[in-house]
Amino acid sequence: MIFVSVGFHNQGFERLIKKMDEIAGKIDEKVIMQIGHTNYTPKNAEFFRFKDSDEDIKYLCHEARVVVTHGGMSIMTALEQGTPVVAVPRLKKYGEHTNDHQIDIINQLIKENKITAVYDVDQIEDKLNNAGTILDAISMNNGQIVSFLRNWIQKLVL
Repeated sequence: MIFVSVGFHNQGFERLIKKMDEIAGKIDEKVIMQIGHTNYTPKNAEFFRFKDSDEDIKYLCHEARVVVTHGGMSIMTALEQGTPVVAVPRLKKYGEHTNDHQIDIINQLIKENKITAVYDVDQIEDKLNNAGTILDAISMNNGQIVSFLRNWIQKLVL
């Protein structure tokens, strides 16, 4: 199963949701999407806007083969569950965020071999097939790594 999460940002992420819905219509794998404030309604995937509990999101991240998400805190939730991440930054030029700080977060996590990044949504499908290989050297049970990354990301956002 592929889990897609756009987080709780007050703007939609049409670009990601539309592309993942297109992919969901072509592959033989279940796709579940958390679409938040996105206006586009998926046709080929299960979806919901928000869950009442963070535990529901953690469960979906844990059960997924790969999590496709924006460049925010959803990355940490997936990494905490030991699930490979394909991250697509929300970009200012598309009106998805007020600035491009998600690129900085994603670039740092790439340097640390923690995620796979996609800057052009047309590359997502290729990246989905290879997701997971970069996590072999990382112990996701190490709370110190997760704590460090969570603090680092919060500093970048502020």
